[in-house]
Amino acid sequence: MPNHKSCEKRLRQEEKRSAGNHYVKMTINTLAKKMHSEISIEDKEKLLSEVYAQLDKAAKRNIIHKRTSSRRKARLAAYFNKEKASQVKEEPKKEKKVV
Repeated sequence: MPNHKSCEKRLRQEEKRSAGNHYVKMTINTLAKKMHSEISIEDKEKLLSEVYAQLDKAAKRNIIHKRTSSRRKARLAAYFNKEKASQVKEEPKKEKKVV
């Protein structure tokens, strides 16, 4: 337990900051998990831009390191591109009927 007033205040500030930082980190993790769920490619594309924005904001505010943000964005982009490519392969090609 702190003995000085300034240390008590610092403790209160740290609790508030850590709670806010925790919220941001959990929001990013939740959005990243949604990317891996079974939703449509269009929804994933919208979600990807939202995750990018959250990661950039967190890096800007020093909640996470900028390279961590960059790495997570790269991995999510790779996953998204892989999913998009696999969906294109799965779509049946329409054959023209010769009359």
